[in-house]
Amino acid sequence: MSIADNKKAFHDYFIEERYEAGLVLEGWEVKAIRAGRAQIKEAYVVIKNGEVFLIGAHITALLSASTHVQPDPVRTRKLLLNAHEIEKLIGKVERAGYALVPLDLHYSKGRVKLSIGLAKGKKQHDKRDAEKERDWVREKARVMRDRRG
Repeated sequence: MSIADNKKAFHDYFIEERYEAGLVLEGWEVKAIRAGRAQIKEAYVVIKNGEVFLIGAHITALLSASTHVQPDPVRTRKLLLNAHEIEKLIGKVERAGYALVPLDLHYSKGRVKLSIGLAKGKKQHDKRDAEKERDWVREKARVMRDRRG
């Protein structure tokens, strides 16, 4: 079940591989995510010192968050991946010029997970081509629907 999607990622990048990562979250963040108060539109993923982090994801605290906790909605959150996956990502990002992009926040077996994509940036003409293709598919479906009706 998806919590938050990053549709902009598919517009701006060619997604070549997907990985599912766990997140290191605090209690108030889990409650806020369950209430649907998460947004990953401006978020991005970086690798520092052999660890993977999610930066810029916005999780708005609930009003009922603990009084002794100072919630920071855009704090840097660590992502949990296997060591061999991290090594593979480091190689691709540093050598091949790929970027790591958060795709969607979802539940998997009751836990909050983040799908990240190994992505290559689209040029402006690629974006236009994708838009033309999408419009053509929509137009074709409309014409077929009109013919049948």
